[in-house]
Amino acid sequence: MSDTDSSQPDFWDQRWEADRLPWDLGHTPGHLEAFLQQLQNPGRVLIPGCGSGYEVKCFHDAGHDVIAIDFCESAVAHARKVLGPLGDKVRQGDFFKHECGETRYDFIYERGFLCSLPPSLWQDYAARMSHLLAPGGKLFGLFLYGDEPEPPPYPLQEKTARDILGKHFRLTNTTAVEVPSVPVYQGMEYWQQWENINGAGI
Repeated sequence: MSDTDSSQPDFWDQRWEADRLPWDLGHTPGHLEAFLQQLQNPGRVLIPGCGSGYEVKCFHDAGHDVIAIDFCESAVAHARKVLGPLGDKVRQGDFFKHECGETRYDFIYERGFLCSLPPSLWQDYAARMSHLLAPGGKLFGLFLYGDEPEPPPYPLQEKTARDILGKHFRLTNTTAVEVPSVPVYQGMEYWQQWENINGAGI
């Protein structure tokens, strides 16, 4: 079992089983609730690395066709318990390998997934996101920026975001999050919206 490699399910299973969940906000972020109130047309939504899955209900109640995925068995079991009747919206699988068929999503929601991945996987993240989104689709949510001496989390730098995400997406909105968050993310979260500019992916 790996206690150092956050790209492996064992890393996260250990934390879920020990109830070491410093990233868990306990509810849906207010920025997402406000954003969904502005969206006029519901669409197909993917939530990768969904953790407890609070946002699934938020999207569902707003009329979206939402699916969430996590590769950690303990996280999936917890999310299904939290969501009750909506638990079947949560799938266990590897985001990079999970078979999605011909489905292309209108929206992909990000919170805590990118920063959980080692930087060596960030190029793959951006390409996979672009592949799964329809052309013009939106990747949006809470992205971490700053410095972390003992990752994870692995925060972005502005240049890194431009170099990696900018190959596939156009940044259309960025706003610093000033409301209280979990201590491990506090002061580093930015609400961002990225538009898929090619949809070619991998």
